[in-house]
Amino acid sequence: MTKKLENSLLFMWVVSLIATMGSLFFSEVQNYEPCKLCWIQRIFMYPLVIIIGVAYIQKNARIAVTTAIFSCIGACIALYHYGIQKVPFLQDSAVSCGRVSCIGDYINWLGFITIPFLSLIAFILIAATSIFMLNVLKGEK
Repeated sequence: MTKKLENSLLFMWVVSLIATMGSLFFSEVQNYEPCKLCWIQRIFMYPLVIIIGVAYIQKNARIAVTTAIFSCIGACIALYHYGIQKVPFLQDSAVSCGRVSCIGDYINWLGFITIPFLSLIAFILIAATSIFMLNVLKGEK
């Protein structure tokens, strides 16, 4: 495996670890109860820490297909979640999320940075790196 691919795996692992630790910090330390859409995003982020970590140890760059799929699905959910928080038109048609409202925002840094936004950025970084890795692997053949 090339150094580019190895560094890409390490980068994706660090991003997924920070995202996982951040979500646990918000829920376990700050006591912010996650809504259903937050849980779904966690379902797609948390396994990436283990999957990418194992791939890094095994030097398996082919995991980029899996990480691309997980991160693209997670990004779509995060984008929808962010949209229902920030776009009034989408708020009116938002699904009911149970005990915790999906349109509420525990944090709103600089007027636009919310928890789903942070999740979206992490998923985009992982997806972009996965696509980069797939292109590198394609070029090596």
